[in-house]
Amino acid sequence: MPLTIEIVTPERKVHTSEADSIVLPTASGQVDILPGHIPLTTVLEPGEIIVTNGGVSEKLVVDKGFVRVLGDAVSILTEAAINEEQIDLDLVAEAEQRAKSRLEAVRTHKEIDPAELEKMEQILRFAAVQRLIKRPGDHRR
Repeated sequence: MPLTIEIVTPERKVHTSEADSIVLPTASGQVDILPGHIPLTTVLEPGEIIVTNGGVSEKLVVDKGFVRVLGDAVSILTEAAINEEQIDLDLVAEAEQRAKSRLEAVRTHKEIDPAELEKMEQILRFAAVQRLIKRPGDHRR
């Protein structure tokens, strides 16, 4: 029986599929989940997820979050996720620059909104992960 994969962000459901396996970046290191895996709840680290079905792999980039494996269901809750093929490095650079500017403005005020500060830091973290995963001229992927 295949795994059922679901990846959800605060904004939307990003990915739903069946798979033979999924490789996840966790706080304990990279974890490969196969059907019949023991129940698991763990912290998801920013990085690359590889979903394999029928010998075909799909790669997604995720931010921090949580993973729950229960039966053959893998549920991933993350701050952000994108299919590697959809990454546009020019848009990543623009978002990163806007976040850096806003972060600098936020830090110069005596009254810092912790939620806004966390959001800008999340944008910068996710931009960095996307750049690392999809490097220009990197033909390994």
